Formats: sequence, C-alpha cells, structure tokens
Amino acid sequence: MEFMTITLIDEARYDAEMDETVLPALRNCMAEGWMEPATVDWDGNMLPKLEHSGRLHYYCYDAHKFDALREDGASGVFRGAVVISHGFTEFGRKYSEMVWYFLLAGYSVCVFEHRGHGHSTHDMSNPSLVWIDDWRRYVADFATFAQTVGREVAGDGPMYLYCHSMGGGIGAAVLERYPSLFDKAVLSAPMIAPVVGMPTWIARIVVGVICGLGFGKSRVFGHTDFDGNLNPDDYKGASEARIRWFHKQRLTDKSCQTNAATFDWANQAMALSRAVLKPDMCGAIEAPVLLFQAGRDVWVLNGPQDDFVERVREGGGSIEKVRYSQSLHEIFSMPNAVLESYLDKILGFFGGAERKFGGINLFCITDV
Repeated sequence: MEFMTITLIDEARYDAEMDETVLPALRNCMAEGWMEPATVDWDGNMLPKLEHSGRLHYYCYDAHKFDALREDGASGVFRGAVVISHGFTEFGRKYSEMVWYFLLAGYSVCVFEHRGHGHSTHDMSNPSLVWIDDWRRYVADFATFAQTVGREVAGDGPMYLYCHSMGGGIGAAVLERYPSLFDKAVLSAPMIAPVVGMPTWIARIVVGVICGLGFGKSRVFGHTDFDGNLNPDDYKGASEARIRWFHKQRLTDKSCQTNAATFDWANQAMALSRAVLKPDMCGAIEAPVLLFQAGRDVWVLNGPQDDFVERVREGGGSIEKVRYSQSLHEIFSMPNAVLESYLDKILGFFGGAERKFGGINLFCITDV
C-alpha cells in the first residue's frame, strides 16, 4: 500500500503560506469560465423566465498541471475530480485552501459560484443581498455545471461532490434528482433546514405572506449590509488566521460582499428543505454520502440533518454521519487540530472507491 502525507498550512504563517505557495500554484493550474443558466429542471419543466438571465461563473483547477509544478506533497496520481458547491454568501476563492489539499491528493477541482454569488450574475443592485426566485434554479444550474464542466474535467475518473451549508442543501437535492451524477458526496454542515429564529412552520407562514405582499426582494429581519468590519468574537473556537483570510478576500472584491438574505431567498430555502426531506426523495439517493455535523452550528439545524440521514438509510442508501460537537458551522475554518481529522475523513472516504483506479488508499494528514 502506498502512503502519502499532506501537511496542513501552518496557522501561525497562514497568510504568508497562502500568498507565497498556495495561491501562486493555484493560479498556475486554474482556468475560469462562464456558463449559461439552466432553463429547465430535472423533469424537463421550464424554470420561471428571468428579466436578466446573465451568466454563471466557475473556476477549474487541473491536477495534471498542478502535478507539473512539483509541489511538495503532491501525489502524482490523478484520481478524478471534486466539484464544490459553496454556501450562502460565499464565493469560489474562499475554498482555496480546500482546493489546495484536493490537488495535493490528486484531484482536479471545479468550483461553481451559485447565482447571486461571487462573479456569477447578481439579480440585486445591492451587492449585499442574495435573491432567488425558485430553489429549483440552484439545483438545475449546479447539476448542469457538473454534467458538463465537471464531467469533462473528471474524464474517465470518478466525480465527487463536496458541498457546504446552502451548497449542501443544493447538493442533497442534486443527489436525489440526479442520482447517477456523482460517485460519492460529502455534505459538510448541509442546510437541510436553515435556522430561522422561530418555529419553522410559523416562519413559512410569515415569510410567505411577506413575499405574497410583494416584499420578496426586501432584506430579512436581522440581516445587514456588508460594512467591512469583522468581529472575531462571532467565530470563537475557529482558526482566527483562516477567518481573517476569508474576510480579507471579501474586502478586496465587491462581488464577494454578499451578506444578507431577501425574503424570497428565505422562502425558497424553506421550500428546498421540505423538498429534500421527502422520504421518497431521500430514498432515491444512490451515491454513498458522508455528512459532517457541527455541534455549535448557529446557521443550520442539526435535527433535520439527523432526519435526512435516517431517511436516506431507510430508503436503502449508504450514508455516514460524523459529528464535531465543538465545531462551528464552517468546519473547514476550524484550527488544524480539527481540520486534520476532517480532511483525513474526506480523503479516506473519496479514496476508498478508487482501488479500481489504482489510486492511493491511505492518506496521512499531518500538522506542522
């Protein structure tokens, strides 16, 4: 059996290692592109027509080009592709560190920026606001991206899904409605149901009424515009170096300053939750799933994640849950002591199916 060691970025030198090593390497193997949005859903039903359809942005990182850079720790073996579905108010560059680790492990990576996020088209003039008219649009857009760009990058190798938060809710819906699309899937703190600050059934009624009155594009209560300030107290327990680096990316790019939900978005997030949790849809999932749960999550609910796991199992699916009881919502933002275990489980999960491809089956993740 072949062994490979991946060294985590030193939190004490985080910015320096990102600027001097990681980002230059990513630029040298990256291509970016735009695609037309989907016009129909998985059943061929037309999606609502938008006033401005725009284009959707993505990044692709080629493992073959990365390997040619001869970075320390690179595996030298191509293992397929990982397609990333990011969370609410996030953007592609936020996942640079995870992309780096996937590349070191031999995976090409495709990062899709959902509608209203990053450099994909925004439907709101206020760059802080996130709006969507129909949750099916998120699902169809992401599936179209994976079917075309992701599949081309994966070539004859497997194609894996890695998703977080809102991107995890979208990813779960894709797994249900396009069951043969991905070979395996990691759902990291997925938004099976969002935290809404009140009983969900009440929130559905209140938000539905507000949207029905024509205020769907208004900001939800309690959300604010991006003001450039960072309060580290909001992230106690996370890696401060990672949190500050994420924030710095937002400061330098107005397209990455999404910060607040509209009522339409909230309405569709709850509709997505109901759709994902339907037992017959949970039973449609074919790809093995690894779901990570954060015990200190304040953005998505743990309970519906547990319901999802149970319903997938009852439907005959293969799903494992790993809970980090002291982790915040963004498990990939935690200190190396947590990230080491998290990454080891992800790479081990992806790698387990690759024996038929002749890949490495055991990964050793180390802290510096």
